[in-house]
Amino acid sequence: MSSDPGPGQFQFTPMAGAACLRLSGDWTLAHHGALAQQLQTLQPPPAADCQIDCSELGALDTAGASLLLQLLGSERLQQLSQDASALTPERRALLGAVARAMQATQAQAAPAPAGSAIGDLLEQAGRAMQGFWRHGVGLSGFIGLTLETGLRLLPRPRRWRLTAFAAQLESTGLDAVPIVALLTFLVGAVVAFLGATVLQTFGASLYTVHLVAFAFLRELGVLLAAILVAGRTASAFAAQIGSMRADEEIDALRVMGLDPVELLVLPRVLALLVALPILGLVAMASGVAGGMLVCALQLDISPAMFLSVIEQQIGLRHFVVGLSKAPVFAFLIAVIGCLEGFKVAGSAQSVGEHTTSAVVQSIFVVIVVDAVAALFFMEMGW
Repeated sequence: MSSDPGPGQFQFTPMAGAACLRLSGDWTLAHHGALAQQLQTLQPPPAADCQIDCSELGALDTAGASLLLQLLGSERLQQLSQDASALTPERRALLGAVARAMQATQAQAAPAPAGSAIGDLLEQAGRAMQGFWRHGVGLSGFIGLTLETGLRLLPRPRRWRLTAFAAQLESTGLDAVPIVALLTFLVGAVVAFLGATVLQTFGASLYTVHLVAFAFLRELGVLLAAILVAGRTASAFAAQIGSMRADEEIDALRVMGLDPVELLVLPRVLALLVALPILGLVAMASGVAGGMLVCALQLDISPAMFLSVIEQQIGLRHFVVGLSKAPVFAFLIAVIGCLEGFKVAGSAQSVGEHTTSAVVQSIFVVIVVDAVAALFFMEMGW
């Protein structure tokens, strides 16, 4: 074999019993175009019992190995890579690696065998449970990271982000007051109207006051405020942080030695911890005001009498129980929104998907935690 065999070639030679495929020349990237054109004209492909002669084969690289794969197929190429008499160990290793990579690619691209409906259902349920478990572990880890960062910065007032905290407090708290007040006012009016409609039948219209007061002081006030904040603020947190991640701004912060959790997460969490209890108070007052208006117009219960019944017969503990859930809701909503923002993969579509996911998860978690808290307080007699 000469030192420069020239462009790679292949030739079929008749032999007794079976044909022989003779490979010669250099099968390299430099000759890839010419060899690919020759392979396109090959009809039919080599038979399974065709012998392969590599004695005149020159240089070989991965481009040439891919052409041999196209010529011989992955199974024949795998067999050739195991023939110690035909090729050197280096070439056998190269052909074997190319053959295994192609077999793995074909296995991944092959369609999954059709299964039964029950099996498919169980598979989907298992995948959903795995995803739920991974998400729960990730959320728990992010909560721990946020708490650790907050406790580490607590004794260092110089590192507190007061400007960012004030800006987030305005956007999450002050700007949300009108929508929270309007919605809870209307819901309070609806609750009072439905209660009056039912209780008038039994001559117990006065207990409409108890219904409105219990509903908003204990449950609906903080719950409605939290749901509104989950839809309004969690989506904003996810979109803001997600856009920064898509633009690689978070990577730039890390390069500059800044902690994204300290810079982006803590101001938002602390602002919502302050804002949501205030919004809960606004929601309670607005809901009671809506119920008081309906009682005054439909039941002839004056505002003075309405407030007197609340003062005398509704205990302060109901207000405390309702308001005690606000910090928990606020922390979970802020953490979920920030976590979904950090999960953005770098595209506008990913930003939208994780923003939607932040809203859905926040509302789900708020309702679940509220239900668990209601059962706990009921069992404790509070």
